[in-house]
Amino acid sequence: MRKAVFCCAVLFALAVLSAPTTSSAQIRITVAFGPPALPVYEQPICPGDGYIWTPGYWAWDPDFDDYYWVPGTWVLAPEVGFLWTPPWWGWDGGVFLFHEGFWGPHIGFYGGINYGFGYFGVGFVGGRWDGGHFFYNRAVTNINVVNIHNVYNETVNVTVNHISYNGGEGGIVARPRPEDEIAERDRHIGPIAAQTQHIAAARGNENLRASFNHGRPSIAATGRPGEFSGHEVIAAREAGGEYHPPASRGGRPAGGRPGAEPGRTFTHPNDLPAMEHMEKPNTGDANLDRKYQQQQDKLFAKQQQERQKLQQQQEQEHQKMERQQASQEQRQQMEQRHQQQTQQMQERHTQERQQLQQRQAPPAGGRRR
Repeated sequence: MRKAVFCCAVLFALAVLSAPTTSSAQIRITVAFGPPALPVYEQPICPGDGYIWTPGYWAWDPDFDDYYWVPGTWVLAPEVGFLWTPPWWGWDGGVFLFHEGFWGPHIGFYGGINYGFGYFGVGFVGGRWDGGHFFYNRAVTNINVVNIHNVYNETVNVTVNHISYNGGEGGIVARPRPEDEIAERDRHIGPIAAQTQHIAAARGNENLRASFNHGRPSIAATGRPGEFSGHEVIAAREAGGEYHPPASRGGRPAGGRPGAEPGRTFTHPNDLPAMEHMEKPNTGDANLDRKYQQQQDKLFAKQQQERQKLQQQQEQEHQKMERQQASQEQRQQMEQRHQQQTQQMQERHTQERQQLQQRQAPPAGGRRR
């Protein structure tokens, strides 16, 4: 693995948790040092017909300045004929840039990374669609033929490595093929809801942080998204290589998330700390408490929806910049505008919550009736 030799500055422009989109967005997360090697693990058995294997990968948590492992898992394809192109890290302009995975009718470029189980750096040989059904290659995937009959055997010769990024010192040397570029232009969507929830669960699990597991996560793969306990959970057999992050990175104490620090600015809604519910009403009047709780729930849902809407709007602007191959100056101006939009929304939401709390506060001298 590559030892970190870069400065510790980490640039963020878009958090990894994003809503599905109608095209592949290049997620603007850049990190000054590379992710750990891919851990060595077994694939859990496929839970049923139509499930597609989505390999595990290292994601980035800006709140802890740390990589965390997103376990590989089986996911129901969102559409018949759709395949999963995994996310990947690539060396770009002196930093490691994260590229989000996507669903589409063809496999796109994923950095030449050998994720295993059919994803050996180019395309996908773990299965194929035929006549509206997905057929699994038993040579590279873990299938129970008692439950799944759409199978075939096709031996694949691969060179085993556990490198987790493209380019840079010690990285995979690979460039997109013409067919990869065609796949990039196909209609496709980002991670579906089950995947974003899976990612969120991984991000909140301390055991999956690289600073904790040193490249050997205790939950390397799961039978279904978000199921982090039970007999279908697979632990890593070993780390894929040594991991040497900068000494100042990773391992922030729990409760010390910088997202909660006052005065910190955020560029995108997904960078914001998770919204918290207001304190439950306790006026002593059950009917009034129920009314107040409904008001709080309505405001919470409205603000969540506004976050998602602004996030999607900003992602679309990122995609437009990518298509137009915008200059660095144009990108910076866009990020400044996004930061201002996010800050204004955050301030407005804080005011709305404060106003609701004031309206629900008991009047001086007694309880509301």
